[in-house]
Amino acid sequence: MSTTANTGSPSNSQNHHHHHHHHHLPRNNDPDRDILSRRARTKNHVIAMIGEFVGTTLFLWFAFAGTQAAAITGGGVANTPTQVTLTSLAFGFSLLVTVWAFYRISGGLFNPAVTLGLVITKNLPGVRGLLLFPAQILGGIVAAALVRCMFPGPLVVGTVLSNNTTPAQGVFIEMFLTSLLVFTILMLAAEKHYATFMAPVGIGLALFVGMMAGLPYTGSSMNPARSFGPAIAAPYFPGYHYIYWFGPIMGALLAAGYYHFVKYFRYEEANPGQDAVSSKEKSRDEERGPSTMN
Repeated sequence: MSTTANTGSPSNSQNHHHHHHHHHLPRNNDPDRDILSRRARTKNHVIAMIGEFVGTTLFLWFAFAGTQAAAITGGGVANTPTQVTLTSLAFGFSLLVTVWAFYRISGGLFNPAVTLGLVITKNLPGVRGLLLFPAQILGGIVAAALVRCMFPGPLVVGTVLSNNTTPAQGVFIEMFLTSLLVFTILMLAAEKHYATFMAPVGIGLALFVGMMAGLPYTGSSMNPARSFGPAIAAPYFPGYHYIYWFGPIMGALLAAGYYHFVKYFRYEEANPGQDAVSSKEKSRDEERGPSTMN
């Protein structure tokens, strides 16, 4: 604790270096320690996987249930402005709440496209990303199946192209919708700043505006697990189901590409001081150095 608190003085940094060295030699030679760390790693992976499964299931159960409720009054999916708005609210707010609740368990991704975006920007280890993917897919299937059997009426939560939207248009609509969602997650949650703790609000709102923009055309998936779940539970796979994988993946790549670009050119220098609440607070923070643990 004390070594990280003040790395300014030279005596401390030497100490720190020496301690660092000392720490790393036995780690390679001591098999017991390795087994322990491997067990701890495995436990963490398992907890994150279960968290992602439970979180995805809850997020989509409430989102799908809200969609069903909105559809009872209207005709098909997203026919009326009211239905578009209510469905968008159900998804946006369900994501806001569930991300906030699961934020510190698994990261609250609930979405293979988001997971991919975080892995390729090196904000999430590849192994963890691969492990979370099946948990998210399973969560989507379970949520859709539960909604199908516990609510009356046919399941109307599948993503379908409507209003004469072609699959080619659909792919690009999904790409742009997803790019905003993934970029919001990268900048508000993955990047650390004064308002990181508020990230779930921005993420929920990003899904909400994406739902509002694309719902009458593609059903605003932005999430392969969200489209795959109902397709299995219904079961109904339209011939163009692939667009709900390609579109969001392309959107994640687009967001990740721009994120790499601003990171490479150290974006925070372009508009400095944005995180400071006041100049006094900013200078106090700089004095304190990298650690605020004292």
